[in-house]
Amino acid sequence: MKQMRALTITNAQLVTPDGVIAGGLRCADGVITALGPDVMAQDSDDIINARGKLVAPGLVDLGVFAVDKPAFHFGGITRAALMPDQSPPLDLPSRVGFIAKSGKPDLWVHPLAAATRALEGRELAELALMQDAGAKGIATGRRWIADSGVMLRLLQYAAMLDLVVVTHAEDGGLVGEAAATAGEIATRFGLPAAPAEAEALAIARDMALAELAGARLHIRQVTTARGFDLVRAAKTRGLAVTCGITPAHFMLSDLATSDFRTFMRLSPPLRSETDRQAARAAIADGTVDVIASGHDPRGPEDKRLPFADAAPGMAGAETLLAMVLGLVRDGVIGMARAFDLTARNPARLLAVPAGELAPGLEADLALINPDAPWIIDRRKMEATADNTPFDRQGTQGRVLGLWKGGVQLLA
Repeated sequence: MKQMRALTITNAQLVTPDGVIAGGLRCADGVITALGPDVMAQDSDDIINARGKLVAPGLVDLGVFAVDKPAFHFGGITRAALMPDQSPPLDLPSRVGFIAKSGKPDLWVHPLAAATRALEGRELAELALMQDAGAKGIATGRRWIADSGVMLRLLQYAAMLDLVVVTHAEDGGLVGEAAATAGEIATRFGLPAAPAEAEALAIARDMALAELAGARLHIRQVTTARGFDLVRAAKTRGLAVTCGITPAHFMLSDLATSDFRTFMRLSPPLRSETDRQAARAAIADGTVDVIASGHDPRGPEDKRLPFADAAPGMAGAETLLAMVLGLVRDGVIGMARAFDLTARNPARLLAVPAGELAPGLEADLALINPDAPWIIDRRKMEATADNTPFDRQGTQGRVLGLWKGGVQLLA
């Protein structure tokens, strides 16, 4: 799918890394050619009047577990980094190469290579060959690598390849089969629980090894106050460490599990209200680099079970943008920072030429009404499953138009 005619969007509020500016944007041959208050359309251009709405980069969703094109398009996502936890796992170059081509032309899927064979945490996979096949990073999957020797070799290898390592930060020996965070709520409702410190222990070890290896480390989800403190301190020391979070962990606390609704069964589990507030503070002060959907649709066979037996996961692609715009309305972050978290920073971690409105970058664009109200309704979701923890919640922010490489996908 190639852009046949140049496109100019006029009368827009352009979301740039330096702030929101009024003006227009022009793209041709799939890339942005100009933007700003003085941009004018040429006679042969297709012209879209944004009518004062936001024009922002298409979202880059780092760390999804399934590819749902309709859900991604609804949510303004034009690129998604797919976790290796597939069936079969992404631990061979042939599998990575297939996935790298699977979404084109209307969605780019960037595979994250499995760190170890079959994601078992014992033997390194063929990382260099998978990079050649299209892998944009390496991931440990849903689990933490317990063997420190294996983890160090992984980080050393990744440093040589200049690939980011995406880790799951929970000490498996402490977590086991826990479904909740240890504390008053888990005790009151009799849920199998693990201490929140399991996250801090995993983060501390992985950061120490990353420093030793000189590797880039991205902790996919940090959800506790202690975890944010560790990341904050590492950044102060100049380590190449970044971290992410999903909306559930800054919107909800473990109080939401009190009705045993399995849509609240997540990994990591929901934390205390103190940790939730710490997450919002970490987003505000720049400790958090990425907000991702964690898109992991689970059908009735996985969710219509007792809480402790249900599979963790949430269908998050359709609600990601609205939840992040909620942080803007609450004054936690500004609009430019919202798209740094959801587009610019993940694109940089993956080393792809997108995620930002700038000349020369790919014209992945979203036209957004940030004030449009809507009710999240699981019965009307585009995803392959409806396991959203935000069902029946009112929110604001809708995608009105979406372009991939200058070609319109959603109108």
